[in-house]
Amino acid sequence: MNTTAKGWRPKYARRLLLIDAAVTLWAVVGAYIVRFGYTDAPVVDASDITYQTFAIGLAVIWWLMLGFWGSRNSRVLGAGSEEYKRVLAASVWLFGIVAVVSYALRIDTARGFVGLAFPAGVLGLLVARWLVRQHLSLDRKLGRSNSRVLIIGGPDSAKHLVRSLTSAPAAGYHPVAAHLPGAQQLDFAHEDFPVPVTGVSSDIEALLSAIEAHQVDAVAVSAGALLTPSDLRTLGWELAAREIGMILAPALTDVAGPRIHTQPVAGLPLIHVSTPKLTGGKKVAKRSFDLFGAGILLILLSPLFLLLAALVKTTSAGPVFYAQERIGLRGTTFKMLKFRSMKVDADAQLQQLLAAQGSGDKPLFKIENDPRITPVGQILRKYSLDELPQLLNVFLGSMSLVGPRPQRASEVALYDDAAHRRLYVSPGMSGLWQVSGRSNLTWEESIRLDLYYVENWSLMGDVVILFKTFRAVFGSTGAF
Repeated sequence: MNTTAKGWRPKYARRLLLIDAAVTLWAVVGAYIVRFGYTDAPVVDASDITYQTFAIGLAVIWWLMLGFWGSRNSRVLGAGSEEYKRVLAASVWLFGIVAVVSYALRIDTARGFVGLAFPAGVLGLLVARWLVRQHLSLDRKLGRSNSRVLIIGGPDSAKHLVRSLTSAPAAGYHPVAAHLPGAQQLDFAHEDFPVPVTGVSSDIEALLSAIEAHQVDAVAVSAGALLTPSDLRTLGWELAAREIGMILAPALTDVAGPRIHTQPVAGLPLIHVSTPKLTGGKKVAKRSFDLFGAGILLILLSPLFLLLAALVKTTSAGPVFYAQERIGLRGTTFKMLKFRSMKVDADAQLQQLLAAQGSGDKPLFKIENDPRITPVGQILRKYSLDELPQLLNVFLGSMSLVGPRPQRASEVALYDDAAHRRLYVSPGMSGLWQVSGRSNLTWEESIRLDLYYVENWSLMGDVVILFKTFRAVFGSTGAF
């Protein structure tokens, strides 16, 4: 057992124990002080329990429920939304139980106290977990606090899994070697494989020798592994005896957790993948979110709109707004609004500049060091202020706050069958493309991110992307 690699788990578990205790205690004590001040509080209804005792008890139970709900489990730390969901679920259940018990026993619990403790505690816990996650993510990027993983599978699937895990270091899985049961030497080249290959034998003893040699914390079995069901069962038993995790990585790509459902049938874990559909209630929820969000932002940002309009108008000849035809939902066209950041004849110069850059036949979004951009336009583009008028597009329904990147007809003409799926939803002011590199992305990377968004849409995902957008915009990464 690799005790050095596994040392990060108890370290972060202890850290979260202390942080959760501090936050829950802060929330209930703070709510107590705001509601009752520093004087002696009354008893809880007609019982002999004082609010001091009730507050401390609530903090202790809250801390215990966070552990009971598995929010400190090492498998959910560092990446994904599961950790946050468990924190929220534990908190909601606790205060739900408090409400039910108070109603059933006719205990008149102070609503001001509970109404302050709950939101303060949930917000504090989520912020604290986010801060811990940032530290853990940095630790993992530096090569620490990772789980060492041995990949077992066919050459192609194993290579794909190694590259996928390597591209997401925040998840905490570090591939150290691969074992390719049943593979032929002609199927792969050792020197081209991203990690060392330990062998091609299907014998369990050979697998266990590779596991021991590389001191792994987990084994990931991918598609193409020539192992019988009996071999996999035996391998699972051996790994359990050594306290090594076993991960099954099916040949599914770009599928998010909410679409995956496991159903045990006759001892087999069948994986159901639901069909992505943005219809019915989901469509109404997304449109309502867009209307509310765009409406509020238009009201709040109206002074900024006036200031930027004045700057554009007074510093260069031409109109304040620039309307460009883009392709929207189901291939329909619409006029996308921006604050004008270029000279009036910018469109006429586009093909000439693309040809000079040697990419006239490629679907580029922007030109680096573009000479058509005005001085004020440079600032507008750096912080994406030129895109604020798209809030009007969102409010009127031709765009969404979050979605695939709105593209020109010439770019859509280059789509293959897979890329056309990004037209299943309205284009967005922001999206995975913006929070993952913006103009630094290649065409293929941008399409893959947009397709992932379309296939795995969720309202909570939109909220997360919007929060990340602010960081990407103010960091001005990939903006030109």
